[in-house]
Amino acid sequence: MIQISSKKVRILVAKPGLDGHDRGARVVARGLRDAGFEVIYTGLHQTPEQVAETALQEDVDVVGLSILSGAHMTLVPRIKKMLADNGMNDVLMVVGGIIPEEDAEELIKCGNADKVFNPGEPLETITGYIKSKF
Repeated sequence: MIQISSKKVRILVAKPGLDGHDRGARVVARGLRDAGFEVIYTGLHQTPEQVAETALQEDVDVVGLSILSGAHMTLVPRIKKMLADNGMNDVLMVVGGIIPEEDAEELIKCGNADKVFNPGEPLETITGYIKSKF
């Protein structure tokens, strides 16, 4: 397992919103697990409140959101605010899915996401990015 000092890096992979396609999220979750991270997967149709509550309860270091529905500009800031409201400002927020480049830039610029990954991104790129942060 990848560790922060003596603690395993815990990653929450979540599917917020009404998007019903989770194959990519499941592939990424498995790739993260195979790379040595501890992974918690929420399943489909999570509300922002459920994602934030799970992140808090599971004491995660990273929240990975998979969004294909086009609701990223609403869901990501809302989840980020809920994390901050719960004192989880230091949680790394990564987002993947169908996200236009200008929206990805805005999410990062506003501090709502640390990194945005596109569909088809190699697992090594995703795991490498997260490893570089710990």
